[in-house]
Amino acid sequence: MSWVAVLTLAAGAYLLKLVGVVAGDRFGTPLFRQAVLLMPPALFAAVIMLQTFESDTSLVLDARAWGLLAACVATWRRLPFMVIVLIAMAVTAIARLVS
Repeated sequence: MSWVAVLTLAAGAYLLKLVGVVAGDRFGTPLFRQAVLLMPPALFAAVIMLQTFESDTSLVLDARAWGLLAACVATWRRLPFMVIVLIAMAVTAIARLVS
């Protein structure tokens, strides 16, 4: 995935968020409002998955997957964000060292 695509998706997500803030309650259905609120996290999750499991054009399972798994467990345990990042980095580094 190219940086142009990532930046375009991020800009689109923030543009949709801005439209929601500016328009307020003028858009009718609550379903539409929920969809707009959920788009940025969904796009962010998609980028994380691509960066973790994709290398060039193939699917890979390497040390990054262990780091993501550790980050998911730390998030589930509701640890602070910086602790989650440090745990993910440490687990990824250890996995690369071992393999």
